[in-house]
Amino acid sequence: MMSGCQENILDLTPPSTLTEVNFYKTNADMDAAVLGIYSRYQARISKDWTLTEMPTDNIHRTGYFNIGGLDEINTLSFSPENPLFSSFWINTYNAIFRSNALLNYIDVPTDYPANKKEQYTGEAKFMRGLLYFDLVRRFGGVPNVTSLLSVEESREKGRATEDEIYELIITDLKDAIDLLPEWKTAAKGRASNAAAIALLAKVYVYRQNWQAATTYLDMLDNQGFGLQSNYASLWKEETEDNDEIVFAIKYLPSVNGQDLSTDFLPYFGVSGIAARGSENAFPSWSLMKKFHQDDTRKKATITEYWKAPTSGAEDPEIWYPYVRKFANQHVAGASGLDIPVIRYADIILLKAEVAYRLNQPAEALAQLNKIRERAFGSAEHNYKAADIASEDAFLDVLLLERQLEFALEGERWFDLVRTGRFITELSEIEWSYNPVTKLAQTVKFKIEPHMKYFPIPLNQIDLASQGVLKQNDGY
Repeated sequence: MMSGCQENILDLTPPSTLTEVNFYKTNADMDAAVLGIYSRYQARISKDWTLTEMPTDNIHRTGYFNIGGLDEINTLSFSPENPLFSSFWINTYNAIFRSNALLNYIDVPTDYPANKKEQYTGEAKFMRGLLYFDLVRRFGGVPNVTSLLSVEESREKGRATEDEIYELIITDLKDAIDLLPEWKTAAKGRASNAAAIALLAKVYVYRQNWQAATTYLDMLDNQGFGLQSNYASLWKEETEDNDEIVFAIKYLPSVNGQDLSTDFLPYFGVSGIAARGSENAFPSWSLMKKFHQDDTRKKATITEYWKAPTSGAEDPEIWYPYVRKFANQHVAGASGLDIPVIRYADIILLKAEVAYRLNQPAEALAQLNKIRERAFGSAEHNYKAADIASEDAFLDVLLLERQLEFALEGERWFDLVRTGRFITELSEIEWSYNPVTKLAQTVKFKIEPHMKYFPIPLNQIDLASQGVLKQNDGY
């Protein structure tokens, strides 16, 4: 079943039943094991928004929300008991386990075709680097697990430092760069050399190693990547495989559809999109008001007026803003739309950030305006040098473009934390808006510096030996 599914990432036998006796023996086994790493990430990523978008000014929960722990994240009431933290931790370490298992047994098969052993090793290391990057940005230092541990050994595994986790990530990604196939030859949905380069560049930006970041960002030049001329085409199945996608997780509606496309739709559905929605969150006015009326990203990201599919033809639409991004035509809960992990637009904005930090404001401006021109279809709304005349002004512009470009793609929380802006930007948020009274619902929060990290899940602390897995400060 697995031999022909390079584009179909399918789930595998539960890891507890896979042993060196009955698995990891052949090339086919190892290919299936790699797909198992992707499948675990695939199962998790569609709900990543609950931790990366829900605590930001991009969205707010609705009265229909049906995800346990979501309201607490929405109100920035982070608790170690929240099931969303636990679920993320468990699913991520499960995928790390699968990566470690493959690397542990990589030398066993003797029937590898040319370059396959190297490819599988590179994929496992790329995914492990990505998974630890996900963990360290949310929790800070976490247990550094790179081998297969017994239950008893795992209970004695404490947290590594944040620096140690980043060193692991960097080492894994450098190895992956040398081992993975080129982007143009890699199967869709599988890691490529370019994906590892892009992720490593992003890691160096988070580490504020600007020179290393620019070295790797420049390696992506002339590889064939480019911005789609039509931003909305990024969110359509028929054009999801395009030159802007550096790495994406693939889905098929008849095999393994995702529920992200349903999560933000109105409960009673949208004509031509889905018969029902989960209506877990609405776009916040704090986000909506930042879009210029001529910005094409607005229509592709948010729909302001809606009417139920059961309404009559003469019934008017009502003000009912919902997230349009990801809303392709699908059966509720089973969308075939791919979820991008790294887009070339991110590379361009990272280049702008790095150039500014290296005292190259003209280059930073040029990169910012590549995104701006795509959004508006012309240079009419381009930024000028005066718009980025100071560091604070540049960060204002950069964070605005990143918010509008990547709304609901899981970047906002991390961007605010890593730039030190999360306290000022999230202390007061405008949630809903009434177009008749022209008044917004303003919500205020008390945010503490320690909240840049989420709490370590309490159930994981309880599973470890006493005192081994320590909680983050402030929780």
